[in-house]
Amino acid sequence: MTTNNIIATCSVDIFDFHGGIHPEEHKTDSNQDPIRILGLPPKLILPLKQHIGAASKLHVEVGQKVLKGQKIADADGPFSVALHAPTSGEIVAVDEQLIAHPSGLTDHCISLIPDGEDKWCVLHPCEEYRQLSASAIQVEVSDAGIAGMGGAGFPTAIK
Repeated sequence: MTTNNIIATCSVDIFDFHGGIHPEEHKTDSNQDPIRILGLPPKLILPLKQHIGAASKLHVEVGQKVLKGQKIADADGPFSVALHAPTSGEIVAVDEQLIAHPSGLTDHCISLIPDGEDKWCVLHPCEEYRQLSASAIQVEVSDAGIAGMGGAGFPTAIK
């Protein structure tokens, strides 16, 4: 009986929280308008390191025209993944840029100016993936640039 009383008392002390901040939710700011297609931005900054591990190795050069889905950087080791162009356009710079990261630091990035066509490259899907070995599937997944969306961004091929 004494043990139960101690547990009950501790539960109240641990989970009891008075006060806190309760800002207005402003849900109507986003749920009253229809969903719209967002156009292409005038410039895309693509970090070469979008995952844990080594930054991807540059596969393009400044001035090169690229197509949507085209590989623009190769994986550099098992904890790295390939990077693909999110739209068609021209590579205008490869340099240090401010990245979307809590550190507020810069990193090595590719700058892409969209051409507005959003034209795809020729895709080569793996039709017979069930016939591939585990290691061949890992190569395909790494080349596809698939990484986790968690905090570390683990490449899916190593999972």
